[in-house]
Amino acid sequence: MERLRSYPDIGREELIRFFTLTRKDLGFVDNLERGGGRGPAARLGLAVQLCTLPWRGFVPDDIWSAPQAAVLRLADQLEVFPGVLGQYGRRAQTRSDHLKLGLRYLDWKPVPTGGEPLKDLEQFLLDRVMEHDTPSLLFHQAAEFLVSAHVTRPGVVTLMEMVATARTGAGALTSESVGHLLTGQVRGDLDRLLAHDAGLGMTRLTWLTTPAVEATSAAVKTAIEKLRFLRGLDAHHLDLSMLPRERRRFLATLGRRSTAQGLERRGERRYPILLALVAQSAVDQLDEVIALFDQAVSARESRAKARTDEALAERAKKGEARQLLMDVILPVLIDVGVPDENVGGMLRTRIGMDKLREVAAVNWKPLPRDHGRLAALEASYTYLRQSTPHVLNAIDFQGGPGTGDLMDAVEILKDLNRAGGRKVPAGAPASFVPARYADYLAKARKSGDDTAFRHYWEMCTVLALRDGLRSGDVFVPGSRRYADPGTYLFTPEQWQPRLAEFCQLVRKPPGAAEAIAQVKNELHLALTDLEETLANSSPGDAGAIRLDQEGKLVIPPLSAEDIPAEARALRDELASMLPFVPIASLLIELDARTDFLACFTHAGGRKSAQSVELKRNILAVLIAGATNLGLTRMSEACGVSYDTLAWTQEWYVREDTLRDANTVIVNHHYGLELAGKFGGGTMSSSDGQRFPVRGKSLTGRDMVIHGGRVLSTYTHVSDQWSTYRTKQIVATHREGHYTLDELLGNGVRPPVAVDGGWYCVAGG
Repeated sequence: MERLRSYPDIGREELIRFFTLTRKDLGFVDNLERGGGRGPAARLGLAVQLCTLPWRGFVPDDIWSAPQAAVLRLADQLEVFPGVLGQYGRRAQTRSDHLKLGLRYLDWKPVPTGGEPLKDLEQFLLDRVMEHDTPSLLFHQAAEFLVSAHVTRPGVVTLMEMVATARTGAGALTSESVGHLLTGQVRGDLDRLLAHDAGLGMTRLTWLTTPAVEATSAAVKTAIEKLRFLRGLDAHHLDLSMLPRERRRFLATLGRRSTAQGLERRGERRYPILLALVAQSAVDQLDEVIALFDQAVSARESRAKARTDEALAERAKKGEARQLLMDVILPVLIDVGVPDENVGGMLRTRIGMDKLREVAAVNWKPLPRDHGRLAALEASYTYLRQSTPHVLNAIDFQGGPGTGDLMDAVEILKDLNRAGGRKVPAGAPASFVPARYADYLAKARKSGDDTAFRHYWEMCTVLALRDGLRSGDVFVPGSRRYADPGTYLFTPEQWQPRLAEFCQLVRKPPGAAEAIAQVKNELHLALTDLEETLANSSPGDAGAIRLDQEGKLVIPPLSAEDIPAEARALRDELASMLPFVPIASLLIELDARTDFLACFTHAGGRKSAQSVELKRNILAVLIAGATNLGLTRMSEACGVSYDTLAWTQEWYVREDTLRDANTVIVNHHYGLELAGKFGGGTMSSSDGQRFPVRGKSLTGRDMVIHGGRVLSTYTHVSDQWSTYRTKQIVATHREGHYTLDELLGNGVRPPVAVDGGWYCVAGG
């Protein structure tokens, strides 16, 4: 509260923006002296109030504590000694009278005690609190609203009480908005989520909010049970559109992180929380079932590929003996001087009958087109059958254009599963089967082996369904991740009003003919430049783009940066001057400069002010995670109990708070003068690093090249050497869409540009 009442530190941008006096301002301040003011002290004091009001929205009582840089800047403009500010306003009435003069001059309203400004603020806070529930953020938003309305900010306590009233009103408004959904049956269903279930050994709430950690058949079936339970609550049909999206997200997050006892203590307020939780869980659980299905099938396919690769390697070893025989046989066969009747005897003599019999004893069969991968995958047929029928029965898969045969095959497979049929109908479609697998089906059908045909056809159907989900050709209504791609696009009616603005932004004509002509012209100009470059280079010029002796285009690699010896010496000297400090001390100083710990807010929206103990606990959790020390060993090292650290991590250290804190640090780094020497902060390099992982993890993958199970930490670094985003991704996934996702969604200042080739992607 003391910080909110007083002057904060001021940045360079704020100093220039708010503490620069115009000619009109100077004339107003000078009129004070001509009108009977008390000289330089009064002029400087009035100027400080005049500039503080638009900056803070109010003028602190302790005006003498204004930032020294601001006082010096104003004193220089007024041509007075900065120290005279200490003589200003010894009488409170003087400061009050000058503030009234400043309000009239700036056309600001005094502190509201009622009327329209206060009602507008109350409505503004109610609208914002329906989006989020963090008191500190609401307080600052209210202050910014008053500044934009040119209304003086009331006292801290008054504004905090308004925030509290708005939060209470938001809770009442939320309950009122969803009241029509809270029938007696729904209330009973929601209350049963908090009751201990003897069969599960836990509450249904804990069961629902515990995610899967591995993609096994058992995990898939458990996920389907959760999905069916939610559908039994009719959660997938809950319409909470009357609540803002951020309000729904906040309530669901609160419910997911709360205990059953904590929710019971909330009384009637628990029902909107549980409604939002089950509504979001219905979508999340649907996505989890599909993702687990994808990973379970892919894991077995990867295992089949590994077995096939091993078999190919073994086959290559056995083929070495045959190859050595061919080196002996072929020279004899092509030697026309050796009579035909002597060829057999000569080869048997040279090679030896024992060696010939040894090689001939090896059963050498020709390989199918896929080298036997589908046959190896068929060995996992029984295992996959433990989950795939349940997935097909629980999920409503739908196909886009060109997937008619696949969707028909899925329906046939569903019917076979329901009826217990073993034979695939004669007319079952198979056009979606890849050519490399087609021989399996043809051979099984020709030999009359209905069991083999069923296995191969079903495996091909499941694989095609998995691939269709990945490509977007197959979608699932109600899903967020696997929704119909068409729902992400503008309709023609929505796109038409935006067409002109978009074309202006990307500098492209709206018509196709004009766009093609423009592209052809750009291509012509680029080829002209290339021809000029090639004409000015010789085939022997190793450092230039050129045509070699054979007429092939040669683009040499970029040369490494040449760092002068003096620069290296200076770098080493500067590095030796940097002190070695404990990481905790470094983080404490960083928080003093940036206040990044304020981003770690309680998931329930409480505790706007952070105590020293809470900040200490957050720092301990951050260090424990960053150093892989773990909470147990960190508790032993810092003397804070494990339970306290675990509670702090659960409620304060979340993905969204970590992201916000990192953004604050990056923005502070961007504002440093030294950072600008490295770059403008508008370019980005993105790359992934592989780290070994133990235990069960949905993002972990076995990679031979890395010697075991790894996950990928994908980082985005600006040209100022600040890491503005980090994300854990599956190591085997393509990285390009992760790169664009972060570039388009980053919240750092300035936003990293995507248009015009302003960013580079390393490894993406």
